[in-house]
Amino acid sequence: MLSYIAKRLLVMVPLIFGITLITFAVIHLAPGNPVEVQTEMSLKASAQARENLKKLYGLDKPLHIQYIDWIKRFVKLDFGKSFVDGRKVIDKIVERIPITLTINILSLILIFILAIPIGVISATKQYSLFDKLSTIFVFIGFSTPTFWLALLLMILFGVNMGILPISGIQSIDVSEMGHLERLWDWIKHLILPVGVSAFGGIAGLSRYSRSSMLEVIRQDYIRTAMAKGLTESKVVLKHALRNALMPIVTILGLSVPGLIGGGVIFETIFAIPGMGQLFYSSTMSRDYPTIMGILVIGAVLTLFGNLVADISYALVDPRVRVKK
Repeated sequence: MLSYIAKRLLVMVPLIFGITLITFAVIHLAPGNPVEVQTEMSLKASAQARENLKKLYGLDKPLHIQYIDWIKRFVKLDFGKSFVDGRKVIDKIVERIPITLTINILSLILIFILAIPIGVISATKQYSLFDKLSTIFVFIGFSTPTFWLALLLMILFGVNMGILPISGIQSIDVSEMGHLERLWDWIKHLILPVGVSAFGGIAGLSRYSRSSMLEVIRQDYIRTAMAKGLTESKVVLKHALRNALMPIVTILGLSVPGLIGGGVIFETIFAIPGMGQLFYSSTMSRDYPTIMGILVIGAVLTLFGNLVADISYALVDPRVRVKK
């Protein structure tokens, strides 16, 4: 297992460099550049001032030279300095990444806790009222835009009912609260973002769970276990569920980039100071170093998510063995 993990980690290295190359090219091909964004509102900005800014940011060099310079800094874990405020990109990311990871981890936990039981019950009670209701929920989950759902929930729970905050991760008067009050305030601020982030995932994963469980419970060994007199709950939980989790683990691993990408939407809507909001503002200002830093961190998290999913196969199904 350790040798397998080591090989996978080594394979990640060229993948990350390939991702950085494509990303670097794409963001520079996008219309507009940092100099135009910073000087478009200033009528006094001369052509010489624009050229000076280009030299300052290194944008006067050929694209391949700019990429080589960036790679030299990247191998030292230095993403450069932001074009917006001159701060180190790594410092800005370190400030923002904890809240983004917290929301994504809580969303994955919520998806796992709710989606699998819904899928298992729907499969074991096929065509029942619960199965039909869960199917309707899946259609709603797939067809509801995240930003629209977020706005509806903000209006309902934040504006009309006034029971949940609709922006930020803490209240203005948080410094005057005790430890328990601060914890409760933090939880209330995360309810809507986590719920919105997990909503589509719950709908999708519950349908995958249902399909996987239906396929497993129709196998001969399940019928044999039932014929031996084992209870339905024991057959489902001990024999069927573990084998049905194989494709579910795959989907969970692949859901990591979706959650990170979705963070750009709900973090902007809920004014959460996470990586998603930073990525949006950096994109609007064409802050190339910050954009590259965030995309590389997202790529690394995605690759590690897939690695965790692959390793989980051996834990979920004993028939799976990693070849040395």
